[in-house]
Amino acid sequence: MCGIAGILSGSGASPNLDELRRMAGAIRHRGPDEFGAYLDAQCGLSHARLSIIDLSSGQQPLSNEDDTLYIAFNGEIFNYVELRAELEALGHRFKTKSDTEVIVHAWEAWGEAAFPRMNGQWAVALWDRTRQTLVLSRDRVGVRPLYFGRHQGRLYFASEVKAIFAADRSFPRRLDPRGIDETFSFWSVVPPQTVFEGIEELEPGHTLVIAPSGTTRRAYYEPSFPRRGDAARLSIEDATLAVGEALERASRLRMVRADVPVGSYLSGGLDSSLVAALGMRAKGSGFKTFSLRFADAEYDETVHQRTMVELLGTDHQEVICHRADIANVFPAVVFHAERPLLRTAPAPMFLLSRLVHQSGIKVVLTGEGADEMFAGYDLFREAKLRRFCAKYPQSTQRPRLLERLYPYLSRSPVAMRSVSRQFFLRGLERAGEPGFSHDMRWNTTSALKRLYAKPFVAELSGFDSRARLLGNLPRDYAEWSPLAQDQYLEIRTLLSGYILPSQGDRMLMANSVEGRFPFLDAEVMALAASLPASFKLRVLNEKYILKRVAKGLVPDSIISRPKQPYRAPDALSFVGDTLPEYLEEALAPRALDAAGIFDRERVGQLFQKCKAQGGAGQFSNADNMAFVGVLSTQLLHQSLVVDPIDAPLVELKTLHQA
Repeated sequence: MCGIAGILSGSGASPNLDELRRMAGAIRHRGPDEFGAYLDAQCGLSHARLSIIDLSSGQQPLSNEDDTLYIAFNGEIFNYVELRAELEALGHRFKTKSDTEVIVHAWEAWGEAAFPRMNGQWAVALWDRTRQTLVLSRDRVGVRPLYFGRHQGRLYFASEVKAIFAADRSFPRRLDPRGIDETFSFWSVVPPQTVFEGIEELEPGHTLVIAPSGTTRRAYYEPSFPRRGDAARLSIEDATLAVGEALERASRLRMVRADVPVGSYLSGGLDSSLVAALGMRAKGSGFKTFSLRFADAEYDETVHQRTMVELLGTDHQEVICHRADIANVFPAVVFHAERPLLRTAPAPMFLLSRLVHQSGIKVVLTGEGADEMFAGYDLFREAKLRRFCAKYPQSTQRPRLLERLYPYLSRSPVAMRSVSRQFFLRGLERAGEPGFSHDMRWNTTSALKRLYAKPFVAELSGFDSRARLLGNLPRDYAEWSPLAQDQYLEIRTLLSGYILPSQGDRMLMANSVEGRFPFLDAEVMALAASLPASFKLRVLNEKYILKRVAKGLVPDSIISRPKQPYRAPDALSFVGDTLPEYLEEALAPRALDAAGIFDRERVGQLFQKCKAQGGAGQFSNADNMAFVGVLSTQLLHQSLVVDPIDAPLVELKTLHQA
């Protein structure tokens, strides 16, 4: 795993070596092992390497045989051995054993058709100096990030926005009102939108080709599902076998396609327990697992983690997270996430990846993607129940099923029956419309916009983030089952926009650790999408088929336990007996005015409310999200808009100049 960056001059000035060295320096946490660059009059590529495959000869940027095609690559292509065999049969010859070189030859052989053949996680920059063409590509669901922006006739691109800002201090730095508004609608931006004005994010599953003849931007992948009512291709028994075999292949590939040891996260839930069990099966012995524990009992899953550790016999390590730990690392977390956060959940993941790094492990398996691919979230159950109620809105019995939701919350929205019915039964007339499944979440999140300053609201005049998202749905979206529609939106927003960037790649790479995600294997995703809704959500039994797969691999006590999503203390982390030093400064009126997003009086009232409740307080869901959202946005403005980017001129191990 690595970091990539570069500059295409276009009509602007030629890139220079110091710019490329600063870009690599700004993302050196992504690849601290060695740095490389390629430079000619039109294009420069920069690379920060985390050595995992072909440790001795996999340096980048890397070229083809005649030095006409150069690549900077972040990620892993897990089927590179099989692709290499195909390419060798076509006459291609290789000088390294790396998956990086396979991409170069795959592009030569198949062009844009190469990317659908790849099973992996990637952000790629290819420069064809003969054709003066730059190719940018990103994996199917956006495991690996890739940003670009234009300024003074040049195109800048990088794994993280901070590298673009480091390259050219004249590049305008301002938070984009539309990106902020999307975040306060969906928890995340939806690519190509970002929270930085003038910066775009390449959409997952897309390729961007910039040639003298023009620019093309095409999707090679988009989540797709069977038409509603299509007969199941497999019985539940055969489907269980197929999913189990696909997951085992995916886990094995991610274990064996590495020249360094691979460990695994272990949360105590079904997903990470299954992945750890399959990782242990592939490893055989000496397998390392890592868990996150919480001092707050409400969030802690220690008993389930230790049940799994005892079963597998892994070499296990854990970190205990206190509220003060979250507060201490939160500014660094926001700096690495490069986006506002409405939850503190990324902060404990930052602490966990730091433990992994300190333990000498560079790669871990994780369970991300299982909930989206196999319908694990309460949102899916909630939408199903609300549709059920919409069919007979006069019923007094159907709404009682809502009481089965959110059993893990100390202040569950279903705890008070009359209030919960009023809340969940709103908007039932929209049951057949796109976005119905997400109405509750989006409406709750959008309520935070009450904190916007009036001038900021004026800047958003005419912009409707929800209409933009729902106006760009796939052509056959209406023909899918309701669950498939819900899954698509969850993949586009929460998975690609929040889970993977905020809790996955960024928190792992902040500590130079690569995450590998078996549930996001291309074969596993395609198989999951092809399954009938009832195989994934059986009445209200979430991830039904995964539970069948896990039998015999994971203890029944974990398989049958109620779903408990990963969560962490939010506002309570910041307003205990001792406030973090940065808190008053970040929320001071002058800082709020400088950012220009939030109303100073309303934020001040929220801050005083939270401080008054103190460490023993109980915060509403709205207050939690509002407090964390405002604080993270203010910290983001300070660290990536106001402050200079810390970007040393790194020493290059490899340099190619033409």
